[in-house]
Amino acid sequence: MLVNRAFWAGKRVLLTGHTGFKGSWLALWLTQLGAHVTGVGLEPDTTPNLFGQLELVKRLDQHHIADIRDAESLAEIAKECQPQVVFHLAAQPLVRRSYRDPLGTWATNVQGSLHLLEALKPLQHPCAVVMVTTDKVYENQEWLYGYRENDRLGGHDPYSASKAAAELAIASWRSSFCGTDAHQTPHLAIATARAGNVIGGGDWAEDRIVPDAMRALAAGQPIPVRNPDATRPWQHVLEPLGGYLRLAERLAKKGDFYASAFNFGPMLEANRPVRQLIEAILEHWPGAWENLSNSNAVHEARRLNLQIDKVHHQLGWQPRWAFAITVRRTVAWYQAVHKGDSPLNCCIEDLRMYERAFINSL
Repeated sequence: MLVNRAFWAGKRVLLTGHTGFKGSWLALWLTQLGAHVTGVGLEPDTTPNLFGQLELVKRLDQHHIADIRDAESLAEIAKECQPQVVFHLAAQPLVRRSYRDPLGTWATNVQGSLHLLEALKPLQHPCAVVMVTTDKVYENQEWLYGYRENDRLGGHDPYSASKAAAELAIASWRSSFCGTDAHQTPHLAIATARAGNVIGGGDWAEDRIVPDAMRALAAGQPIPVRNPDATRPWQHVLEPLGGYLRLAERLAKKGDFYASAFNFGPMLEANRPVRQLIEAILEHWPGAWENLSNSNAVHEARRLNLQIDKVHHQLGWQPRWAFAITVRRTVAWYQAVHKGDSPLNCCIEDLRMYERAFINSL
């Protein structure tokens, strides 16, 4: 099985970033598994947004609108929740926005992560902590082959650099404060998760290719494409989320062994140029696209790929949906919602299909 339902039933889970795209999907999945979820995040910054479309506030045990840069508020929430599992997804996740607000990006992605760990330190019971960063934490050499967890960290743009810095800060905190010495805690098992570019229904963010494409197609306009030749490891949002769930289960069972970094990426064939992603989308929702490449635009990586050998061997995890299925399910979600179908029903259908795909592949 992809996840152990018995493990999650009744578990107290603290989820940061629960109002975002990935956070909303994870909140839905956790509540479907029977977990008691406390969410902490900012107000959604798009209309529509998946959090609102799924009416998740009705499904959560606790819903807190708070900024992870506010250490005192985060500490109070953690104290009240007393989590057994933590998923840290809250972040400033956009590359181009990081150029406009570099200090805010660094404060959220680095300092905010440390605020969370400090808030968890007083816990007096075991707690599995999955800190989510990004595939962009690696010092990008524009290699044709994928990055491994022990490759050099770095980042050209403020977003990538802040996430690489978060990895270093988390590793330092774990080495310094997890243990049995007087200044340490023996209760936290902390791992980081580095995921590739996720797509799927319900992403409405700015400056992301799939939301840009869906908005344009729904309006009968050409899709604006900034970097048609940039390659990315495209995967459905459920792929890494299933990996995070499995990683948390393993951390709870044997924290010392799994307390490290893990890549969660797609099959190698899903590492495609943006151009091919757009062409695949247009096979399901006919339209046109326009090349808006700008040689004076801010720097964004052109090639990026992840090696996922470690997560396969240590967690028994591997992606289940090929590129074609990922694109088809993503476009189908937006088309169905555009026609008036329930976003919640569309998400639950994807969850069921994904879980069946995992079972059928065993």
